[in-house]
Amino acid sequence: SAAGVWGGLVQAGGSLRLSCAASGYTFSRHGMGWFRQAPGKGREFAAGINRSGSNTLYADSVKGRFTISRDNAKNTVYLQMNILKPEDTAVYYCAAVRESVLRLTAYIDDYPYWGKGTQVTVSS
Repeated sequence: SAAGVWGGLVQAGGSLRLSCAASGYTFSRHGMGWFRQAPGKGREFAAGINRSGSNTLYADSVKGRFTISRDNAKNTVYLQMNILKPEDTAVYYCAAVRESVLRLTAYIDDYPYWGKGTQVTVSS
């Protein structure tokens, strides 16, 4: 499971950092990702990071604005969100990649472990 995901309310152009502390599995054996779900829409991939933190993958909609990182010593994955836009408003979820999947992936079915979502609201 994952816990400790804190979102919030921010104005457009602002920044927010999400943190997700994982437990119940060996964190360093899993790639990690962030997904988001806007009202009335499906859950979509935002960013992913490999086990060591050496490689990352981003959706086009967040590329250049969001940065995913991880600290394996703290079992924590982060999402730094800059230049936020109203269309970034969504519930954000952290998720762990299935241990057998070694590649970076945006495929939701590769993520069987999910944290509690947190609301991020960007006002215009």
